Amino acid sequence: MQSFSARAVLKPLSLTLAMTLGSTALANEDEVKKSMEAFIGAPAVESVKRTEFGGLYEVVLKNGQLVYTDAKNSFIIDGNVIDTATRRDVTQERMNQLSAIDFGKLPLDQAVKVVKGKGTRVIATFEDPNCGYCKRLGKELEGMDDITVYTFLYPILSEDSKAKSDHIWCAKDQGKAWTDWVVGGKAPAEASCDAAAVARNVELGQSLRISGTPTIFLADGTRIGGYVPRAELEKALSAVKQ
Repeated sequence: MQSFSARAVLKPLSLTLAMTLGSTALANEDEVKKSMEAFIGAPAVESVKRTEFGGLYEVVLKNGQLVYTDAKNSFIIDGNVIDTATRRDVTQERMNQLSAIDFGKLPLDQAVKVVKGKGTRVIATFEDPNCGYCKRLGKELEGMDDITVYTFLYPILSEDSKAKSDHIWCAKDQGKAWTDWVVGGKAPAEASCDAAAVARNVELGQSLRISGTPTIFLADGTRIGGYVPRAELEKALSAVKQ
């Protein structure tokens, strides 16, 4: 009579169990997507992923919003999940991952370039010239050294924003015209040229789901939405792997 070791029996059983659990999780995720879209009434779900917290499922919508539900979609949570063991804001970390970009694919030739010092640290910003927080950010950046800033003119507030953006883009010295305005309050002189790059910036920003200004991107693709003081930006830059 042939004998079998416990290891020989357990190995295929564990493999079968893992495959079964994986299939079940995938099926549940598909079901959650279907039930969520049925509730919304539109194919609005980008992805569904089971989390390690209380049977919750992470649901990413196509508009960039992140919500949570259970396997039966019996409730929807619109808020942040905090891991009490580590005090991590799990939702914010996930949103940072989802909103990150490939920095190398940004069309930097469509941006106003300002170099301070050696300029070894690099960021890209999307800014409206009439945005008050953009002006505050400009003053913070003015006090920083060793940084290259690519500013994508992103006029989304008014027609005057579009006019100012065009004048800055068409200026002989774009960087000076931008800095003079956001830092010094000196309105850009009227200038004309092919300002199609500004319109392309608006299309680009919309494709990146940028709904407010300023929006900052670090060289590793990390997105920072909104104004941040110099100390916070310095801290974020120091965390970027070169």
